[in-house]
Amino acid sequence: MIINSLLDTDLYKFTMMQVVLHHFPAAHVEYNFKCRTKNINLVPYINEIKEEIHNLCKLKFTEEELFYLSKLRFIKSDFIDFLRLFYLPERCVTIKSNLSGEINIIVKGPWLHTILFEIPILAIVNEVYFRNNFYNINLSEGRKRLQSKIQLIKNNKILHNNFKIAEYGTRRRFSKLWHEEVIETLQTSIPNNLLGTSNLLLSKKYNLIPVGTMGHEYLQACQALGPRLRDSQVFAFEMWAKEYRGDLGIALSDVYGMNAFLKDFDMYFCKLFDGARHDSGDPFKWGDMLIEHYQKNKVDNKTKTLVFSDGLTFSKAIELFIYFYGRCKLSFGIGTNLTNDIGVTPLQIVMKMTKCNGQPVAKLSDNPEKIMCDDNAYLEYLRKVFNM
Repeated sequence: MIINSLLDTDLYKFTMMQVVLHHFPAAHVEYNFKCRTKNINLVPYINEIKEEIHNLCKLKFTEEELFYLSKLRFIKSDFIDFLRLFYLPERCVTIKSNLSGEINIIVKGPWLHTILFEIPILAIVNEVYFRNNFYNINLSEGRKRLQSKIQLIKNNKILHNNFKIAEYGTRRRFSKLWHEEVIETLQTSIPNNLLGTSNLLLSKKYNLIPVGTMGHEYLQACQALGPRLRDSQVFAFEMWAKEYRGDLGIALSDVYGMNAFLKDFDMYFCKLFDGARHDSGDPFKWGDMLIEHYQKNKVDNKTKTLVFSDGLTFSKAIELFIYFYGRCKLSFGIGTNLTNDIGVTPLQIVMKMTKCNGQPVAKLSDNPEKIMCDDNAYLEYLRKVFNM
């Protein structure tokens, strides 16, 4: 089995899931899979993918795993009680192929029961593809590349003392074994620079800090769950604050673009949230705009954290660190460039929420290619409402 634990996923799935349990337990959603890499035919592996998902749906949390989750300060006891009964319902997954070599994976069902599908399905598709196409690959190239990144940090005193990275690579990893080797190597070589990992199974095994707060799907779902579309972003932040009371305080900024985010991220949210995460658009411009926004709202920008996570490479993260160092707190979430940089082209695959309670939902990214919605009329309406 590629996935043999329900903890082999990202923390933010659980933090969002707890909000769903307490505030939106009846929400019904739909997710759609998409491979953005051109000329990739996944159809020959469809039965293998189905079998791995079938195995995934047999998993339940162990008492040891639940005990680990219960010790996270923001996880509540009733959520643990719910997870004790939880499993992923196979009936909610549909997998089909088409003549153009694409596979369609659709997950449809109660949000509370389907939210944990995304990351393991993506990890499954990745590993099935790579083990069929690169089964004889020598990982020495990946180890060489990883060591060169580590040396970039070790050779620079300022970086070695201040540069903080978090590993975000579960969904696009080459394999789970290589993922674990990367974590083990980073922890051994640069323990002071490894802030943590988004993967709960590896954070548990290696005694690392699990990192993550909210994802795009949470703010997208609030388009259907909130009182008014224009207020959906404010509604999402308020419900998050209601659940976590100031904990898990990194806000996601790019569901409607940076301008719309700053309009909604007023003095209250500036002071309440610890910082914000960048995931599309020019990161340098984004950071400058956010720092200026903090200053306008009488908030000391040096006390706030800017998290960068948009397809980062080590070299880009270092550029950003040098540019913003001393102006704010900094953190860098690096995914594919850590867990799938072994000398072959990684897949660009995503699984996004496209509907909530029967209504289209979408992310209006600052990168147009990241937009995923099957209703163009809704997209135009969304752009009009948020003045994009």
